[in-house]
Amino acid sequence: MSNYTLLQGHCLEVLRTLPAESVQTCITSPPYFGLRDYGCDGQIGLESTPDSFVASLVDVFVEVHRVLKKDGTLWLNLGDSYAAQRGGTSMPAETLAGGVGGKGDKAAHRGHDGAAGHAHRNASNIGLKHKDLIGIPWRVAFALQSYGWYLRQDIIWHKPNPMPESVTDRCTKAHEYIFLLSKSDRYFYDNEAIKEPVSDTSLKRAEYGWNCDRPSTKNASMGGTGIHTEKMGTRFVNPSGRNKRSVWTVNTKPYKGAHFAVYPTELIRPCVLAGSRPGDVVLDPFNGSGTTGFVSIEERRKYIGVDINPEYLAIAEARIKSAQVQETMEFDSEA
Repeated sequence: MSNYTLLQGHCLEVLRTLPAESVQTCITSPPYFGLRDYGCDGQIGLESTPDSFVASLVDVFVEVHRVLKKDGTLWLNLGDSYAAQRGGTSMPAETLAGGVGGKGDKAAHRGHDGAAGHAHRNASNIGLKHKDLIGIPWRVAFALQSYGWYLRQDIIWHKPNPMPESVTDRCTKAHEYIFLLSKSDRYFYDNEAIKEPVSDTSLKRAEYGWNCDRPSTKNASMGGTGIHTEKMGTRFVNPSGRNKRSVWTVNTKPYKGAHFAVYPTELIRPCVLAGSRPGDVVLDPFNGSGTTGFVSIEERRKYIGVDINPEYLAIAEARIKSAQVQETMEFDSEA
């Protein structure tokens, strides 16, 4: 019996067919606002204004909220864009910064037919100034928070290999956001599964202890320096690893035959591991090339992917099947 399901259609319509509280976690990266025409009627991302784009995503994630279990989570990767001058096109930030495979490859601001991309509307028409950073990720995050999602964390995807930019009046953009949202205030999150290794230096300090100056209210009230020295040791360092930090450094990587926007597997793996248990269902309503599904199957989860474009579903299925074969081989070797 297959442990993945791929469904073709508009994500909002397909999500409405899924049973309530049937998914443990949703890990996804929606199309960027005004970035590209994928050649499918009704696709999200070609709305006339940022507000209408945000509203479209809120509608989708209202359904995601419904299908998530009570302790479920949403891991949402979003990119940003700049407003354009009249008669020009706005340039999505990730088009400039993404690099190959990071939603910013060399074809990133072209349409499905190779023509100049579906650009954002003139800045004056959407209430922004030329060169304004639109702030799409935070607009969406706050809209979801207003609906009822718990906005738990903003994670920074730091890209060491961003695509070079020609701009000289701001820094080269080399990051995107991943927002962690939850359906309830108490939710499943396996911090042990994604702990980071502790450095040898920290372990040695923990083993032998070290002196550390700490503020002391008592000393200060007595006219002293307000500082005392305390021995610090193992209670400050867990040899099994430290809690994962909120800046994730992951290189962008291409995937042969994939569509334009591929995020790297090692960016998704912590989301799968922390947001679900083996055997749980992982959902991606913007399936794309199937990165979320590939990692989910590798980590022995079940997977549901939705995409409006049948060509991308074919690419994703071939990719996910390769992970399924590998997972079966590993299971057999352990038996």
